[in-house]
This record gives sequence, structure tokens and C-alpha cells, in this order.
Amino acid sequence: MPDVIVVVENQKDWKADFPQVRVTTAKEYLGNPEFVQDNGLYVINLCRSLAYLGMGYYCSLLAEARGHRVIPSVRTSQDLSRPAAFSPRDGLDGRARRLLRGLESRRYDVNVYFGTCEEPAFAGIAREVFDTFRAPLLRITFRRAPQWRLHEVRAIGIQQIPASQRGTFANALEEAFSRRWREPRSPRQYQYDLAILYDPEEALPPSNKKAIKKFIEYGRNHGLDVELITQRDFARLSEFDALFIRTTTQVNQFSYRFARRAEREGMVVIDDPLSILRCTNKVYLAELLNQHKINTPATVILTEDNLDQAEEICGYPVVLKVPDGSFSRGVSKAENRRELERVATDMFQHSELILAQAYTYTEFDWRVGVLNRKPIFVSKYFMAKKHWQIVKHGPRGIRSAGTAETLPVEKAPKNVVRTAVRAANLIGDGLYGVDLKETPNGIVVIEVNDNPNIDCGVEDQFLGDALYGLVMREFRRRLDEITFASKT
Repeated sequence: MPDVIVVVENQKDWKADFPQVRVTTAKEYLGNPEFVQDNGLYVINLCRSLAYLGMGYYCSLLAEARGHRVIPSVRTSQDLSRPAAFSPRDGLDGRARRLLRGLESRRYDVNVYFGTCEEPAFAGIAREVFDTFRAPLLRITFRRAPQWRLHEVRAIGIQQIPASQRGTFANALEEAFSRRWREPRSPRQYQYDLAILYDPEEALPPSNKKAIKKFIEYGRNHGLDVELITQRDFARLSEFDALFIRTTTQVNQFSYRFARRAEREGMVVIDDPLSILRCTNKVYLAELLNQHKINTPATVILTEDNLDQAEEICGYPVVLKVPDGSFSRGVSKAENRRELERVATDMFQHSELILAQAYTYTEFDWRVGVLNRKPIFVSKYFMAKKHWQIVKHGPRGIRSAGTAETLPVEKAPKNVVRTAVRAANLIGDGLYGVDLKETPNGIVVIEVNDNPNIDCGVEDQFLGDALYGLVMREFRRRLDEITFASKT
């Protein structure tokens, strides 16, 4: 059995039909030196109230001070003390109206136990609310005035579990135990827990399977207990100390939600949400690079009303890009005005702004990997055969890619590396891949990518396994800094 304790205010609150787990009272937890000395505990705080400066509040507060993992955190309990955290655009009100249509009463409550509830129809809402407020016991209240809407979410105490729902609570608690402790950790062997977010079904992931295994191996060599997680593990995120995103990032999908949640939890996260916001929008990058006088191909930001500028500034052929494309997707080449109008019209269906760049063909693109403002690898990405891009997307999902070659940073052209680092530093101190071209007019930056590819057999051709060690050592350094700061 893992070292988990349940904290209640009154021992009588733990009913006979609840699971047989280690239960202690809040007074015992706060006052017994045994709990002060044991920093490997996972604490489930089921006190009657989490009110500010109350017994339940102090249990979570001191659990965090003692280095215990605790649910709910003090931050969560404070979030629950504030009014509505959901807005109409979250869609919960609309879903509530559909589910409660025809109900005569003016109020409807749903109890949520570790993200589950008794009513199957409300399972999705229960999980979404739990993902926002990671507290073991929650009550969602819907009210009709005149339409149904989500009125409030609040924490409830264990004494408020109806007798008819004790079985649901017990099952949820046991499931939470098994989910969290499927692979018991050894605090003596590893100092920190690192989650790697990936998508096992992704066609073009930023790291292949062999690279992922290397990250796990070298993370553990640096005192990090590394675990792979997927988008289904959002509710578990705060169990970890750090998050490494190894799935393609987009602002409007789960990778950004994970990054944002990790940041709010005070975790070390690469890539951070601000880097994702900046790098995934090519319009932002174009403006940023222009403002800082970093050379790029002739570039213009287009609206539906200024297509003429693409002709005047970029000429033909012209490359058109949607702001959030990746892996050569969302990028098209127009050879003349007719193609420009056709491609732009399609792209404007998805974005108010698009990007036009002068066509700049080279045999290969430079890619400089930058971590914490320092270059860590330099690669040449050659164009796909008989194509003008690195990746060629054919019909029926068929893809082909050019070859790649990686060389020592010190043997790469100094102006390529220097320009790449300068561009990456405008974004932050995370992990970036800067794409550049050598042209007759000098070095030009194509884009700065967050979450760059690190594939076994490609970017590690020169450094080998040391590349994975570099990345994991940076996580360890950042985690040590946080730990040191918290103790001073």
C-alpha cells in the first residue's frame, strides 16, 4: 500500500462502508511529529470545511510546507472561494440546459467525487469541473432563472455525502488510489517527478519512440522519475513537479491547456504557455522579428483587403501561411494572381490574418536547437525530393520528407548560430528550434518553433545520448532552483 493518508476532522466521519485506508484526524496530522518528518506522504484532505484559516485550510497549507502531495491544494481551496470560474463560452450552461430540459425545479445539484458522479449524463461536466478545481469532493449547482445555468462550484465535506452515494464515493476513492499509485515511486531513488506529455497516435510527433525512451532513461539518471502521460491525464498533472511537452503544440488544443495548468501549479514546464502562444502564430513572429530588425524573407501580413501588397512586396512565386501551421502544413505557394486569390480565400476561412513571404528556395534549411538561451544542436534539413518544402504532404495522407544531417555547433556557420540564438531569445528561455536559410542577401530567419523535433537518429547524430542528458539536466537545474528558493 502506498504511503497515503486521508485526513478528516472527526474520526466518526469515516463510515464503516468506506475503504479500509489509513485515516487520521486533522488535529493529529497538524500536531504529530511523525507527519512532520515523513516528507513522502500523499494527503487526501477530506475535512468538513476548507474555509480560510480553518482546520481544513491549515491541513493543506502545512502539507505543502512539509513537501507532502496534497489534494486539494491551498490554491484550489482559494479558487473555490471565489465566484464563477466558468464563462458561457465554456459551453457548460448550454449543456446544462440540454440535460435539465423539462425539469420543473429551479435548482439541481451534482456531487462530484474525484471527477466522477452518479449521474452518467453529467460525467463529462463532472470531469471538466474536476479538471479545473482538483478537489476530492465538489458540488456543482445549476439554477434556472429563467434558463438553466451553472450557478456555482464549491467544495463539500465528507459529512455531506448522502448515504445513497457512499458506494460511488468509495469506488472513486479506490480508483483515485490505483490511478495515482499504479507505479509506486521511490522517493529515495528520485528527487522529482517529471511528466512527458505525448500522443501515441500522432503521425508526426516532435520525438520518436526511441527518443522518448532516451528522455526517460536520462531523466532518471538525473534524479527525475519520468512518466509518460496523455491528454487523458489532465486531472493528474499536479502530481508532478515538471512537464515536458512532446506532442505538437497548438493554442486551441490540449497541449496548451496542459502547459497553462502546469504553470498555474508552479511546475517547471517546457514549453511554457507564453512560448506556445508566441511561436505557434506566424503573424506574431513576423511582427516580432521585424521589430527587432532580424532579417527574414520579404514578409507582409495580409487581410482580405490588401492582397496587392503580396504582389508588390513579395512578388511571385509567393508563399502563403496560416498563422498556426506546423510541419509544412498550412503553407502554400502561389505562382500568380489567380492562385494567390484562390489560396488566400481558402485561408481566410480559418483566420482573419495570414502571412505572405517571398519565395526563397534553398537546398536545405538550417535548424538550430536552443535551450535556455544556448545552442545545443545544429541540423541541416534537406527538401523533400522534387518538392520545395522539407515535408511533402501528398494525397490520402501520404507524406515524404527530406534527409537531415546534424553537425557540431562549433562547426556550423557562426552567423547562423548567432542569428538563431538572438531570435530564440526574443521568445524566452525554453526549448526552441530556429529555422534559417542562407541566401545571397545573407542569413534570414524563417520561423522560431517551440517544441522542436528531437528525434533519435536525427538531431542527436553528433551529441548522441548527451543531447537527452542536456535537456534533462536543464529540468533538474530549474527544479533545484525552485527547491532552493523555497527553503530560503
